[in-house]
Amino acid sequence: MPFDTLLTDEKIEQFTRSGGWKNTVLTDYLDAAADAHPDQTAIVDARGSITYREFREQVDRAALGYLELGIVPGDTISIQLPNWREWLIAHYAAVRIGAVTNPLIPIYRDNEVGYMMQAAQTKLLVTTGDFRGFDYVAMAGRLRSGIPSLEHVLVVRPTAELPDWAQSWDDFAATPWEERRDPAQLAGLRPDPNELVLLIFTSGTTGRPKGVMHTHNTLIAGSMPWPDRLGMDHTAVVHMASTFGHLTGYLYGVSLPTILGGTGVFQDVWNVDEFLALVDEHGIQHTSGATPFLHDLINAPGLAVRDLSSLRRFCCMGAPIPGVFLTEAAERIPGMTVFGGWGQTECCLVTMGHPDDLREKIAATDGKALPGMEVRVLTADGALSPVGEEGRLQVRGPFLFQGYVGDDLQTARDLIDEDGWFDTGDIATMDAEGYIRLQGRTKDVIIRGGENIPVAYVENILYGHPWIDTVAVVALPHPRLQEIACAVVTINPGSPIFTLEDLRAYFAEKGVAKPYWPEQVVVVESLPRTPSGKIQKFQLRAQLEGTVTVTDTVRQVGASA
Repeated sequence: MPFDTLLTDEKIEQFTRSGGWKNTVLTDYLDAAADAHPDQTAIVDARGSITYREFREQVDRAALGYLELGIVPGDTISIQLPNWREWLIAHYAAVRIGAVTNPLIPIYRDNEVGYMMQAAQTKLLVTTGDFRGFDYVAMAGRLRSGIPSLEHVLVVRPTAELPDWAQSWDDFAATPWEERRDPAQLAGLRPDPNELVLLIFTSGTTGRPKGVMHTHNTLIAGSMPWPDRLGMDHTAVVHMASTFGHLTGYLYGVSLPTILGGTGVFQDVWNVDEFLALVDEHGIQHTSGATPFLHDLINAPGLAVRDLSSLRRFCCMGAPIPGVFLTEAAERIPGMTVFGGWGQTECCLVTMGHPDDLREKIAATDGKALPGMEVRVLTADGALSPVGEEGRLQVRGPFLFQGYVGDDLQTARDLIDEDGWFDTGDIATMDAEGYIRLQGRTKDVIIRGGENIPVAYVENILYGHPWIDTVAVVALPHPRLQEIACAVVTINPGSPIFTLEDLRAYFAEKGVAKPYWPEQVVVVESLPRTPSGKIQKFQLRAQLEGTVTVTDTVRQVGASA
């Protein structure tokens, strides 16, 4: 492998013996599904559908094309595409020949893409022509000279004549590479499951993104608990609208449907009306997404006119699930169960609720550790935190990444102790049954005059206010108390401006302890988010510092305030 990792022979032996690592790769599951039910629909996207037979044929042809371009095992292929079938084909073809995939989220621009491709040592870029009004080919042209490793650019659905340094994906995919190269050679290129397969950058909730390295084994392990835990098999119809460039979209969009041998239904842009139509047409059973997606779904005007009887599960990730959302979901889509989960790019989804959990557990926790994974909560001095008391959340097990790329590899060594525990940087509590509740980031704790403010708890209270749509509670500096809490909110259309007096009256009505009441309210048009829907609080803090005084106030500002 061209990148150094934390993988050791001892770790391979440990997780192989325990059964955590299955020693399989994604193309093994593609082959099994194509052999077992070749005519079953594998992928549904904006262009229609393809079967497992067609999926495998297109993957194998692209893999042979990669070889013809000079891509060899260990080379990096960056993919910056919406949730289209070509994303899956490009990635599975990379898996077929042992190449590394570097997912790039479509909203990334020159600064992020250039940085990530340099770090990934990209040899081939698969991108698109124009998506949502942005010219990706022009960006590739601007970046080429700064990425010496980049040799090829393939463009999916170009919207204009391509420069001589780029090639149409359609032309590439239509070339009969099997006439130039023997397809039988692909079997000999099946990678070792302990080799690097994904170099994916963190989404930047706390600062500069880091390149997270995952092997075939760590990613397959991260998907494997789902089939048994949720009763899913080859008849499953799984929806994904979160970008494939984020680990949520990758694990449960790119990987899970094929591991099941089921059908994946994908949206390139989240649109709740389109989602309802897809459920009606394709019988979607399961979807995963951030809290805003659930909010849109339960408030969609088309619920009554669509057949949603197939929709059984919504796994809500990335933020706590406000209790009011659970109530509304049960009333408006009674056949659908909502439950949460927690994870990070470094460790996949580690904890998850279950449809059979009590409603109180779903609303009050982020689930318990999935089979094979362990979690613990530590006090500041490194002891186990008592039940219900908050501390630093650590995890270990077969889902864990194998280091950060480049200079950040030492950072990973610092975060993983000799016993394999990874310090997530999150603050959490754990109850007597092992269910955890995230309280915030270690860098996101608000300490007001020595009193810790439970950010997630305060936000959950605010979500219950009928005027408020979304909320983030962040720290602002204070000359005496060091920090105070500021509630940054967006409000529902037609609602009055939400003021500090409104907040005080509401918190008094709810019986919230006064030290937990935010002392500032800022109303904005929208909150800065990562592509997976997580609110970027470091951006909010940077935007707000110096713009809000420490006196009682309310401001109506734009998204860039």
